[in-house]
Parts: sequence; structure tokens; C-alpha cells
Amino acid sequence: MMLLMLTVIGMQAQRQISYIKADGAWYQVYDESGKKVTTLSKSSIGEMVGWGSDFFVAVDGAWVKTYDINGKKICTLSKQTVGEVIGVSGNTFTSRQSAWIYI
Repeated sequence: MMLLMLTVIGMQAQRQISYIKADGAWYQVYDESGKKVTTLSKSSIGEMVGWGSDFFVAVDGAWVKTYDINGKKICTLSKQTVGEVIGVSGNTFTSRQSAWIYI
């Protein structure tokens, strides 16, 4: 019975980002059911450039940072390496550096 319960819990779908609202100095992250998951300060994460269902991307000075639905940082990348983020969709983002476009 315990093994079955753990398997069912492990199979539950992870919440996904439905919408992120910019409100003054704050970003409010909402899940697919319309429930607010977290509120993040713009000064702490930088400028939001887009979001997909599993993560969002913010630019803070010379850094491009990705975060999960709860606002936990996934990774930090150098803007010099990544270039300009031009789109975020699904579970990937697209950037442009000179004449090159990266996915």
C-alpha cells in the first residue's frame, strides 16, 4: 500500500506557469488553475523577458537567469555568451547573438 501511494504521488503533474503579472515593483506568478504561486521583487530578479510553461527568464545586468514556478533560480548565464533573449516558449528560450540565433 505504501509503495502504491508513493508511486501515485510521484506521478502527479507538476504545476505549470499560466501567467505572470507585473504589478509596480513586483511580479506575481500564477499557475494553470489561476492560483498565485509566488510574488517576486523586480529588484531581486531583474527584468522579466518571458515565460514558458515550466520556467521564466529574467535579465539582470550582464546576466540571464532562469527560474522555476516557485521563483527558485535554475541557472545563471552570461549575457555575453547567451546574447539577447528574443523569445520564451514551452520549455526553451531563443536568443540572438550577432547573426546567430540559438535555441
